[in-house]
Amino acid sequence: MTNPNLPGEAATILAPGEPPPFEVHNEAGGAPVLLLCDHAARFVPGALNNLGLSEAELSRHVAWDIGIAEVTRDLARHLDAPAVLSHFSRLVIDPNRALDDPTLIPQLSDGVIVPGNRDLPEAARRVRFSTFHKAYHEIIARKLDSMAARGPAPAVISMHSFTPVMKGLERPWQVCVLWNRDARLPVPLMAALRSQGLTVGDNEPYSGRDNHGYTLHVHAEPRGLANVLIEVRQDLIDTHHGAAEWAERLHRALGSTLSDPSVHEARRGI
Repeated sequence: MTNPNLPGEAATILAPGEPPPFEVHNEAGGAPVLLLCDHAARFVPGALNNLGLSEAELSRHVAWDIGIAEVTRDLARHLDAPAVLSHFSRLVIDPNRALDDPTLIPQLSDGVIVPGNRDLPEAARRVRFSTFHKAYHEIIARKLDSMAARGPAPAVISMHSFTPVMKGLERPWQVCVLWNRDARLPVPLMAALRSQGLTVGDNEPYSGRDNHGYTLHVHAEPRGLANVLIEVRQDLIDTHHGAAEWAERLHRALGSTLSDPSVHEARRGI
């Protein structure tokens, strides 16, 4: 995307009655914690004709992070924290990718060709950006502004899920913690999860030090906010029971960590 801030940016592809591009859950939550869920939904606006994909393809992990939206909402309730969740498929545009990332609007994802994303005109890319990507990140920024003004500095937790098998390789972890330079949340969180007898990945199966941490790089790091990206394996949370169980597990693991006053200090330059 060469220049998303061109005239006509306010154009939208959402039809009347279609859902907004984000959901703010438990907005009145009083805890100094903001949960984010970049890949919460598989919604594709009608104007895009399912991107040329079948319902079965849009139900797969390529379109969304299976199970994690329910975990995020349950965890928000346990923590009394607000949460911002996307409401569009990552195949429409991926809010956890920079604008110059070639996977921002993927033409191929885990072997699935996405016809509706091939040879996409620049004008169509701009409309997807302004309708979804920009709107999602603007609400995150506004929420962080209001929480920071109220004080103390909020911790930011980005919620994702990962497939148990990728490219024929089984992934042994039950939960993974992705992080960059700020160790305040991830290191004690990994210790707490391991104390529950879990197999925990440290910057696995992806790394929080590259484009997989885009949302945190944009919002948490420049503000000096403690942050972490949590990935839960999808086969553990693809039912209501599993999602509820993992929300409770994460709540237990996060409890003592989030009560540390140092987690709620803005530390720029980490």
